[in-house]
Amino acid sequence: MPNTLEQAKYELLLQARSILTELKSLGVDDVYLQPAPEALPLCAEGEQPCTGECRAETLDELQSFNQCQGCPSATGAQQKVFGEGNPHAQVVFVGERPTMNDVNAGAPFSGEAGQLLDKILFAMDLSRSDVYLCSLVKCASVQNSPAMQDEVAACEPVLKRQLATIRPQIVVALGTLPAQILLNKQQEMSHMRGTWSNYQNIPLIATFHPNDLIRNPVTKREVWDDMKQVQHRLKQDGLS
Repeated sequence: MPNTLEQAKYELLLQARSILTELKSLGVDDVYLQPAPEALPLCAEGEQPCTGECRAETLDELQSFNQCQGCPSATGAQQKVFGEGNPHAQVVFVGERPTMNDVNAGAPFSGEAGQLLDKILFAMDLSRSDVYLCSLVKCASVQNSPAMQDEVAACEPVLKRQLATIRPQIVVALGTLPAQILLNKQQEMSHMRGTWSNYQNIPLIATFHPNDLIRNPVTKREVWDDMKQVQHRLKQDGLS
């Protein structure tokens, strides 16, 4: 297989030679090129907002994490789902981990749980293109098993970098484990949901995961009460 990078370099050189030849035919003998400015280094972790001497990490740069082999579950990029949505979203929804259905779809929150989340977003006058969807753990489990401690330890820093990059106005933790990790609490969802908390100076509200609603439909009312709080906050802050 030919080296695509070398081929691209060769084609650029041919284009440059063609341009210079044309300029010379027009009587231009000298071409002065200004050196490209050096790329600013990434800001140190936690340095938000960035100063003029550094730049924020982009989601595309961060997505190179898909090559991670940081825990036993990281068996290959084909089992990872990084996230999806608006990179400048006002609201970020964080689940626990992708399913194999998510891997096949190439997006988080697919299948029945995703359809339910879409209905919730629609009722909030939002869509997937308005928000950002991601998970605490990026690797799917073939058995769709709960996230393990080593998986959380490997992925938690990446989630925090995602949130620092997007800098949303609101974070919604979907499920007990994401809420526990982001809030640094060891409480059940019944004690965490329904009220606003704080994550890195970002308002955070915890509520049940769509899968919880499928297993226990009675929680739908509680989730909608929580989402109405999100709606109210968006309107109050002039974000919707």
